[in-house]
Formats: sequence, C-alpha cells, structure tokens
Amino acid sequence: MKNKIILFVTFFSTLFFLGSCLKDDVGEYWPDGVAGKMYATVVKPTLQQLVLQPVAGDVNYEFMVNIATDALPTEDITLTFKVDPAAVATYNTDFKKSFKAFPNVEILTKTLVIAKGTRNGYVKAKVWGADKLDACDNFIAAISIESAKTASGVDIPIGGNMKTYLLSLPISNPYAGEYNFVGYRIHPTLGIFTANEVETLTTIDCKTVRKDQMGDYPYTADIEITSATMVVNGATVFKVKVTTPDIAAADFGMYETYTGSSTTAPAPPSADVNYYNPATKTFVLNYYYLSAGAARKIYEILVRK
Repeated sequence: MKNKIILFVTFFSTLFFLGSCLKDDVGEYWPDGVAGKMYATVVKPTLQQLVLQPVAGDVNYEFMVNIATDALPTEDITLTFKVDPAAVATYNTDFKKSFKAFPNVEILTKTLVIAKGTRNGYVKAKVWGADKLDACDNFIAAISIESAKTASGVDIPIGGNMKTYLLSLPISNPYAGEYNFVGYRIHPTLGIFTANEVETLTTIDCKTVRKDQMGDYPYTADIEITSATMVVNGATVFKVKVTTPDIAAADFGMYETYTGSSTTAPAPPSADVNYYNPATKTFVLNYYYLSAGAARKIYEILVRK
C-alpha cells in the first residue's frame, strides 16, 4: 500500500470511485484488481455552487480534472469535453430535485492536454445571461468528459460517476448582502450572550437567504421572505419563515411575539417579530431551538449596509 491514500477504487462489474482528492505530488492506493489501470475523472464531481448576480455579462469558472492511476502517465493524454444537459436530468432523478440546465454555457477549454509525468489539468468555462432568467428557477451547468486518449491513440476509460462537473448557479436575490447584525441568545441557565457585528446573508433561492449564526452561536438559519404581510409601527412588512438544516424540525420554531428582555439591547421596536421591512431593509427575528428540552431564545435585528 502506498503511504498516502487519496483515491480508493473498487472494481466489480463496473467501476465505482469513492474519493477524488488527487494531487500530482502524492501517491494513491490501488487494489490489485485495478493496478496498472488508468481513468479520466473530474476531481470534484459532487454539486458545487456559484451565485450569479442578476446582470448581463460573462461569468468565468474552472474545475480540475485528473488522470487517476497508480503511476504517472508516460504519454501525453488529450481530453475533450461537452456541455451535458442530460447530466442535470440524471442528477434530478438521483436526488429527487428539479434543477434546470443553465441555458448559456460555453466550454473555453474544449481540448485539454495533460502532459506525461503529470495527472491534473484545469478546464475553463463561462456562463452568461443571468439577467434574462427567472431568479426563482434553480439552474445547473453540467460539463462532462467526452473522451480521453493517449498520444499513441489508446482510449482511457472515463470514471462513470466522476465524469461530470456539476455547478449550481443560483441567481442572487435582493435580500442577499451584508447586514449590521445586533442580537442575542438567551440560555436557560447561563444567561444572555450578545452579538454585534456584520453578517453576510447568502442566496438560497429567489426568496430565501442563509445566515451562519443564531445570536452568538454558529448554527445556520435560513430566512424565507413570504408574501404574507402585517403592519408594524405603521409600516407594511413581509412575514418571514425561519428554518435550519442544523437542528431537527421538532426542536426548532419561531415566536409569534417578542419573548426577550426589554432591558437588553437591542430593545424591540414592537412586540411584532419575524418580518422583513422592505423600506428599511431590516429583518427582525425571534425564534428558538431546544437542547435537552430547554429553549434557547434568539432575538436579532439585521439592517442592510
């Protein structure tokens, strides 16, 4: 066995790649059944993400491909690539999703030569036209290895489930950006833990943003801006729904009215909570999560910078 394990391959009736972090300067472990073989792979075949602004113009990106083998190639290897909408359909089937193939994708590195004695190379591509698309649609750009051949004309097998680079391309919504964040988390026995900083909210979809803190605590919270409205201090605001991927649904919820301490900054402007004010670009949130059956109460005000 080599002293560094980076790619583990098993070989039955078909080839299944279980890892993909390959580097030129490290070795790999290869079972006897595939020793001496060679495969063309995409280094990160899992779904990646690049958030697009809803503006015209090109957005460039790149990804790494690899010649997976237990010895450095002794010939140059030429790879070709294709835009692959069918791979998006396959992803949707496999993961029960509903992504659309991004309509404007161009491969800038249509042919890549990986020189003998090396394994890796980068493929460059671009997308454009995000300003013409519905931000509520979910898009993927898929580029697959189409062929791989040595300089002497030998075809290199392409790793079946590592042949495609899948790039999710959400279009940034108007709520994403930097916010001045003031809030706190009330622990049932340890008291109040405050937070006062700048926090960046990122796009999940056209009506949802993600934040990386609950008060002072590093749990993820997703905020969905709904179409339901209410009036707070004379202003019409949109109700929001807060959820989290980090805590079981049964242990998480929102409060209907303010539950914190009026003596602790930020003092609530009213008893109304869990809303977005479009005029001031402000979120006011009050929610909780349970640990050992006891509620940790979070109150936050986020104002767009």
